[in-house]
Amino acid sequence: MKFSAICENHLYSKAYSKGKRAVTSALAVYVLPDYGAKRLAKAHPQKITVNRIGLTVSTKLGGAVVRSRVRRILREGLRALEKERPLKVGYLIVIAARSSAVNMKSDDIKHQLKGAFEKLGMFSQ
Repeated sequence: MKFSAICENHLYSKAYSKGKRAVTSALAVYVLPDYGAKRLAKAHPQKITVNRIGLTVSTKLGGAVVRSRVRRILREGLRALEKERPLKVGYLIVIAARSSAVNMKSDDIKHQLKGAFEKLGMFSQ
């Protein structure tokens, strides 16, 4: 499943300040109910509600190549986890990479994301 991206900066700020947070050694995950989800579902071709995902990788982690690699690994870990256990829909999810994420593989990231989402109660039953 392709994720819908968070494109506006104010939504990142809102998720950071008002969202629930779960921190692991490699990631910080922020979750906030998306109040624009119903409006976006009406505009969606299949009329479904989706999560909006935002990935942040700081320049402190390395150059453009390193940051892009971390983003790809985060995306792949999230995709694999979504296939295994579906997440609740209608949320803004911001995943911020921390310095130890640079040396991790997508399986390690998937395991970290699983722990963070369980802590936040994001898995649908």
